[in-house]
Amino acid sequence: MPGRPGRPERPVLLPPRDMPRRSFKGARGRVALLHSLAHIELNAIDLAFDLVGRFSMEPLPRAFFDDWIAVGDDEARHFGMLQARLGSLGARYGDLPAHDGLWQAAEETCHDLLARLAVVPMVLEARGLDVTPAMMERLERTGDTESADILKTIYTDEQRHVQAGATWFRFLCAERELEPEETFQHLVRRHFRGALKRPFNAAARDKAGLPARYYEPLARD
Repeated sequence: MPGRPGRPERPVLLPPRDMPRRSFKGARGRVALLHSLAHIELNAIDLAFDLVGRFSMEPLPRAFFDDWIAVGDDEARHFGMLQARLGSLGARYGDLPAHDGLWQAAEETCHDLLARLAVVPMVLEARGLDVTPAMMERLERTGDTESADILKTIYTDEQRHVQAGATWFRFLCAERELEPEETFQHLVRRHFRGALKRPFNAAARDKAGLPARYYEPLARD
């Protein structure tokens, strides 16, 4: 597998502290918000297919690869929806800078499938379950129901992605005779740059098969 996926020349990648301020008010603020979400989804496409290719020699059931191909297909659909919405607002993906933090998670876990599952679906995508409902509500309050509807689709699909991550994480732990909760916490402490921030959407996480006993010991207010 290549060290990095192919990417368009734009957006320019900058440190996270230099990102444009996102807002729910005005077209300019919503463009910044939707652009940042589109960048997340483009990275999610790369993360899904990198996982399939990078770990294709692992002795795993066909269903594992079917699940992650389906995840990659979802992420591509999400990116297309956001790209179209940006177009309707007179913008396009690449107009604003973005950061490379998500791909850094891939580089950090390129050697270990368990670490990749712990950090990407079970931390990063699970964070989407925490923050997306509030974004949908704020967009609806501003009258931007088109963008809110896109986020509803993403939110529903993300629950399946987190579930796939948690399911296959437990499968691999059972294969390797590892205790899943302790293993998850060890891998996140070792490979995730950042904190698991409250509040958590415990109902959505539970529905996705990620109970609080996995992540609460890692949480910070």
